[in-house]
Amino acid sequence: MAQNRPLYLGPRLRRLRRELGLTQQAMAADLAVSASYVALLERNQRPVTAELLLRLARTYRLDVSELAGEDAEDYARRLAAVLRDPLLADIDLPALEVADLATSFPGVSEAILRLHAAYVREQQALADQRLGAGADESQRDPVTEAQRFFAAQRGFFPALDARAETLAAELAEAGGAAEWLRRSGLRVRFVPPEVLVDSVRRWDRHNDQLLIDDTLDATGRKFQLGLHIAWTALKDEIAAVVRRADLSGKAATTLVRRALASYAAAALVMPYERFARAAEARGYDLGALARVFGASFEQVAHRLTTLSRPGQEGVPFFFIRVDEAGNVSKRLDGAGFPFASHGGGCPLWSVHSAFRKPGEIVTQWLELPGGERFFSIARTVKSGGGGWGRTEVLRSVALACAAEHAPRLVYARGLDPKAMPATPIGVTCRLCQRAECTARAAPPFGRDLLADDQRRAAAPFMFVEG
Repeated sequence: MAQNRPLYLGPRLRRLRRELGLTQQAMAADLAVSASYVALLERNQRPVTAELLLRLARTYRLDVSELAGEDAEDYARRLAAVLRDPLLADIDLPALEVADLATSFPGVSEAILRLHAAYVREQQALADQRLGAGADESQRDPVTEAQRFFAAQRGFFPALDARAETLAAELAEAGGAAEWLRRSGLRVRFVPPEVLVDSVRRWDRHNDQLLIDDTLDATGRKFQLGLHIAWTALKDEIAAVVRRADLSGKAATTLVRRALASYAAAALVMPYERFARAAEARGYDLGALARVFGASFEQVAHRLTTLSRPGQEGVPFFFIRVDEAGNVSKRLDGAGFPFASHGGGCPLWSVHSAFRKPGEIVTQWLELPGGERFFSIARTVKSGGGGWGRTEVLRSVALACAAEHAPRLVYARGLDPKAMPATPIGVTCRLCQRAECTARAAPPFGRDLLADDQRRAAAPFMFVEG
């Protein structure tokens, strides 16, 4: 029966056309069909015939198996995740019905997914508006645009990693980054902060010298050397990625270029293949990896989110960095961890309580309202300082992975993820339907408050049932 089902490839066909730089009219001409037919195919309003599938493969020199992928399985997986929304908890939705919907009605499936995504965005934007900021402004925010770009790439840039691995081998052979730069005609000097005038690194082109703040620790110095090499030796690779990003403005472009340079610097300090092997062999022990590669705890945590090379994948991690006020200064998602863009995070997550144990690693099993389980590693990190009167900033960073991957980590080795008690957390109070939560800061959307002057529950809010 499955072999006779129609094949819908709308999103994949649209993605292919854009990757090839073609308009619908141009693709239609290549395939000897009408542009309107291509439009219908891309909207999943027409199935792809076997003849057209072969024509696509021949015309664009593609593997048929790559085109005829498991879209139905992907729709079923995504639909199942959406239909676990707590708002739908009282509706019986058998897995077989969800699978049939995804297979037989891909257009309807796509519509449901889009509506749910729009609903979540709208709820988050509404929360933001109630906090005094406009949703339209946040959508134009260059930080948000840069975050979306990195999320779309899953934080992995193979061209930068490949070039960085080659360069890292050259640096090692030369005796280190400073010596490699000296052989290239550039002198490296570590100078007092006042010489740099509020900078930690400056390239003096006139005198062919690189000046670096001498109060930086060893990992900071090493990373700054890597950043300079990234900006110079990898500038073409960085520029190529930025061009493909198609960013809307100068601010977003600047943020993406800076982040890509940091990515390349990390790849020089922690070359992909060697780092991926060491991470797996040492059970993702962040402290051990930091010492092996001469990197900081935060740099290692960040690097672990980038291990997506086919055939050499690491554990998929979500990374976040927050300050003591809860402000998020960095967020990278490789684990599908839902995190609210607006309205604050969940105070029950240990990324916030880690400030009570500075410098200690805090582990935690987490469970979201939909039943998804994660394992979290959190620790505080410091930046700045380096001398009397210089401000030191304390932040908390956390890595989270799906609970099923936790036994690969030294922190959860030998533990059964299904048997471990987990802390119930939410994405944000406005989107969390756990009515009994005593840590709740605001009522969730879609729930009416109960007017009862005769009793006071342990939770901050009481809600009308039904």
